[in-house]
Amino acid sequence: MTYPERIDTAAPVIARHEISIDAPLERLWRLHTDVDRWSLWQPDISAARTDAALAVGSTFRWSTAGLDIASTVYALEAPHRILWGGPAHGITGIHLWSFQPAPDGSVLVRTEESWDGEPVRADVPGIQRALDDSLKHWLGHLKKAAESGAA
Repeated sequence: MTYPERIDTAAPVIARHEISIDAPLERLWRLHTDVDRWSLWQPDISAARTDAALAVGSTFRWSTAGLDIASTVYALEAPHRILWGGPAHGITGIHLWSFQPAPDGSVLVRTEESWDGEPVRADVPGIQRALDDSLKHWLGHLKKAAESGAA
């Protein structure tokens, strides 16, 4: 099966955000890829689980904002890049996370996500705000967990 290599740059809703986190790359990667523990540090996620280690083609399930989502891993380059996505509730989402160490020991975390589908096209401004807010919150929660030493 052929998977996307990046987000859908033609999608009507695209969000890009980044944050510098003062924590070791390995800690960030563990927090971010330990799907079964997401709900412990990410309060916007009510449940998350995977049946196997994350790998290209594996699927994990999670719930946020009342939505149940199944995401497939499209690309994985530990500990620097993970791309996942899939359809959920009429929306096709593709989500890229990248982790770039900085000379001062911090890590620049970048996230990009594209959404397309009928519900998105019906309310592009509202969906754009919701996605932007969601990613900003996720980055903030990741920063707090990583910098507090939670892993």
